[in-house]
Amino acid sequence: MAGSTYAIELKNITKRFGEVVANHNINLNVKQGEILALLGENGSGKTTLMNMLSGVYKPDEGSIYVDGERVNINSPEDSKRLGIGMVHQHFKLVEAFSAADNIWIGREKEQKGIKRIFEDFFLKKSRYEEIENIARKFGFEIDPAKKVYNMSVSEKQTIEIIKVLYYGAKTIILDEPTAVLTAQEITKLFDILRKMKEDGHSIIIITHKLDEVLAISDRVMVMRKGEYIDTIETKKANEQILTELMVGSKVELKIDRPIIEKKKPLLEIRNLTINNDEGAVAIDDVNFYIRGGEILGVAGIAGCGQKELCEAIAGLRKIESGMMIHQGDNIVGMSPKQIIEKGIAMSFIPEDRLGMGLAPSLSIADNMLLKNYNANSNGPFIDRKKGREQAEQVIADLGVVTPSADTPVRRLSGGNVQKVLVGREIMAGPNVIVTAYPVRGLDVNSSYAIYNILNEQKKNGVGILFVGEDLDVMMALCDKIMVLCHGKLMGIVHAHKVSKEELGLMMTGALNVAEVDGKVAGIAKDSNITEDMMHEEH
Repeated sequence: MAGSTYAIELKNITKRFGEVVANHNINLNVKQGEILALLGENGSGKTTLMNMLSGVYKPDEGSIYVDGERVNINSPEDSKRLGIGMVHQHFKLVEAFSAADNIWIGREKEQKGIKRIFEDFFLKKSRYEEIENIARKFGFEIDPAKKVYNMSVSEKQTIEIIKVLYYGAKTIILDEPTAVLTAQEITKLFDILRKMKEDGHSIIIITHKLDEVLAISDRVMVMRKGEYIDTIETKKANEQILTELMVGSKVELKIDRPIIEKKKPLLEIRNLTINNDEGAVAIDDVNFYIRGGEILGVAGIAGCGQKELCEAIAGLRKIESGMMIHQGDNIVGMSPKQIIEKGIAMSFIPEDRLGMGLAPSLSIADNMLLKNYNANSNGPFIDRKKGREQAEQVIADLGVVTPSADTPVRRLSGGNVQKVLVGREIMAGPNVIVTAYPVRGLDVNSSYAIYNILNEQKKNGVGILFVGEDLDVMMALCDKIMVLCHGKLMGIVHAHKVSKEELGLMMTGALNVAEVDGKVAGIAKDSNITEDMMHEEH
């Protein structure tokens, strides 16, 4: 029915996987030219519901309407033909191809029979122009000739969005689009989405980030455990209302910061210099230390050396100069296995969680054993009992939504994959935890569970290095915050005394620690050794 108010309507949709009911009797509608946020905890059925719109799954019950007309979506090709495009959380790109080739690849069969020479000289020029026109219209930045393997995560996401626009999508579904983006990249993405909305596109964002829901959406539909809960106008909502709808009970949105008696440093970093993959300096002559019972935050704009610092401490990256002293021993040159045995847990959440962090084809229980499989082996045989016990504890403590501990990790939602990864690192019982973006991809309830677990580790005398991107969280959770700018240490400040604005200025290099009067946790000297480090009795 032309002129329908709704671009998409789902009526009484139910989807089962064996005995598991992923979606039960769901109703959803998306207006023409609006941004609808689909909100829910990890495993609430959001992605499954949208996969039925994109043709990945077929509903067991219910009806789908596009522009007022009832339709059958049996494949992604049907979805594409109906003007629906989905950008999945895990990108579906050919790494060896260029941006243009990835965007164009779906049209190859449309050009069947055309001579290669004609395609090379005419179609190639034409498709580049089409891509550049889309990019110019909505404000994307893209190099059509750049190979995917040389791209950042945000560049890959740009290709995926342009690809669905290129195929003529009017309704665009984004599955956790900000999960691995920096704050600056998120702002840019939201500007683009607003332009797409103004152009008449209907946009569905799958998310669980409340601040982003409030910033970008017109309406919010909330799901819980595969059930429809409510749809409300965003202007009538706030974080507390959305949290209670999402979780089903009142949640205290407050992070505790227990005060623990200062202990001697467990890990000292002295004059550390590290290069990045291109050979440029990523960490430049940096000094700091982590005491037992203390959480030291690391703040900095993305790409300021956080990743390289974490990898070096874990033994995954060669250092150029400096020392890393763990309880009196220099761990520089030690293997990751030796460093783990020393009691340092590297809870580094990589951009590719399933490629680098976990083995996707293995069960949750078997992934638990990967951290220290030698301790659970007897010759060629592995004792899986401990792995199962740890898996079941992580499932219970972090609320991992899964049929059992035997479920392959690849079958979990992105947020639940993250919970398994974080839980495994903490279960190792370390005395120093290096954790980078531990709540990235987690819903609000699970995020606060992680904060509580880190605080429990702190109470037990563990020293924690917390690399984060949410300054409000860092100021509430951390005892001190170390600020990096282009690999240099701008200073270390008391988290409860510094302002968000001051941290932001330090991150950009516009302010150094000596100018944050009365809030200094350590004044940078010529050697970069902080004042309270020099006075610490070791």
